[in-house]
Amino acid sequence: MMIPIPTKILVFLFLSLIHRVVSAQNIPNIVVFIADDAGVADFGCYGNTAIRTPHIDSLARAGKIFTQAFLPSPQCSPTRTSLLAGQFAHTLRTEDLHSPLSAKHKIIPFYLRKAGYYTALLGKSHIGEAAEAQFDEYASGNGNPKIEDFEEVMQKAGEKPFFVWYAFSDPHRPYQENTIDAAHDPSTVKVPPFLADTPETRQDLAHYYDEISRMDKQIGQAVKALEAGGKLQNTLLLFLSDNGMPFTRAKGTLYDTGIQTPLLVVWPGKIKPGSEFSGLLSMIHLAPTVLEAAGLSKPENMYGNSLLPVWTDQSEKVDPYVFSERNWHDCDEHIRSVRSDSFKLIVNAYLEWPHGTAADLAGSPSHQALLQRSMEGKLKPEQKLIFQVPRPQIEFYNIKEDPHEFHNLAYDASYRPLIQKHYQVLQEWMSKTLDFLPHYRRRYDNTDRVTGTHFRQGVPELYQPLPD
Repeated sequence: MMIPIPTKILVFLFLSLIHRVVSAQNIPNIVVFIADDAGVADFGCYGNTAIRTPHIDSLARAGKIFTQAFLPSPQCSPTRTSLLAGQFAHTLRTEDLHSPLSAKHKIIPFYLRKAGYYTALLGKSHIGEAAEAQFDEYASGNGNPKIEDFEEVMQKAGEKPFFVWYAFSDPHRPYQENTIDAAHDPSTVKVPPFLADTPETRQDLAHYYDEISRMDKQIGQAVKALEAGGKLQNTLLLFLSDNGMPFTRAKGTLYDTGIQTPLLVVWPGKIKPGSEFSGLLSMIHLAPTVLEAAGLSKPENMYGNSLLPVWTDQSEKVDPYVFSERNWHDCDEHIRSVRSDSFKLIVNAYLEWPHGTAADLAGSPSHQALLQRSMEGKLKPEQKLIFQVPRPQIEFYNIKEDPHEFHNLAYDASYRPLIQKHYQVLQEWMSKTLDFLPHYRRRYDNTDRVTGTHFRQGVPELYQPLPD
C-alpha cells in the first residue's frame, strides 16, 4: 500500500533539491596565481609606475586589492606548504627550505577532490612528493606553468569545478637577458634605500622587473583562456607571492620587505570590482577561505579562519596581529616576529652571527655592489644594518613612521610597555602553534653569511635535532 506524502513535505523536498542544484552550479572554479619572490611594491596597482604589469593591474580593477597582507614565512617552501595546509611551517615541520610536507598532512586539493573538484598543480612545486600526490595532476612546465597545460586541465575537468595552483618560478633568480620584448630601462627603476644605487643594482632590478612582466603576460593568457572557455564568470581568481623581492634585506628577512605580499582577489558577482581592503591580515587564512568558497568547512587543524566575509564586504574584521618565522635557508636562523597595525617586534636568536643572506641573493650584482661599497667604507647607515654584528636580540619598529624598519626602538625605554605586550603575544602564539626554542634545533650553514660564498651542497644535517 502506497502511503501518500503530504504536499508540504513534497514542496520542501523539491525546494531542497533545487537549492542543492543551484548551490552546485554556484560552486566556483578556483585559480591561485602564486609568484616566486615578487615584492609587494613591484606592481603598477601597488604604486610602481616604472614596471609594466597590465594584466595584474587589470585583476586589481576587476576585484579587491589588499594592502596589508602578510605571509607566515619569507621563504619559498615553508610558505607554500603553510598556505596549502593552513598551518605554520614549524607546526608542519617544513620550517627549513626544501623540507617536504609529510603525507600525514592534508592540503587544499585533498579536501576539494572529496568535494568533486578536479585539481592541478601547474609550474613550480617545492612542496614535496606527498603533497604533489594530493592533486589529480602535476605538470611542472620546467618552472613556469604552460598555458597548454592549463587549457588541458579545463578540458579534463569537464563539468566538474576545478582548482588550479598556478605556480610561477618568475621572478626567482638567476636572471636572463631578453625575457620580454621590451626590457625595462634601468634608469627608471625604483632603488630601495637599503640597496646601493649603482648601475649594477639598477640593471639587476631591471631584470627583476622583466621577469615580473613575463609572469604578468602569462597571467593574461590564463585569464583569456578562462574567458574563451566560458569559465571566467564562475571562477575565483587570486594573485599573491610566496615572499618578498629577491634582494638583500628583503627575501629571507622578517622585515615587511620579506613577508608582505600582494594580494588580489577577483570573484565576479561576489566581490565588488575596484574595491580595497587596508586592514591587517595573515595569509594563514588562505586555506580555510578557499575551502569555504567551495562550500566546505574548515578542518580543525587549520589555524586560520575564512576571510569570505571580508572579501565580500560583509565584515571589517581584521587580524590584530600577524606572525612570521625564518629558519634555515642556506644559513640557519631562528627569528620570530609579530606585527600589529603600527608596530613590529622581531626576536633574533643567533646574535653572534650576521643575518644569513640566501646564496641566490648574495651572488647577485646588487649584493656584490653592497659588499664593494662596504670594503670602500661607503655604505650608508641603513645599508650596513644587514651586516650588523652582534645583532640585537630585540628589534622594535614603528611601521607608520619608519616603514623600512631602520630605527630600532628597543633602545628607547619609553617603548618598553609596548615591547612587552608584543613579546607576550608572540610567546602565546609560539606556545599555541607548538613552536620550538632555538637551542633545541640547529642545522649547519651552506654559505658564508656575508659574502654568500656557497661551500656546501644539498641540505646539511641537523646537528641539534628535535626529538621525534
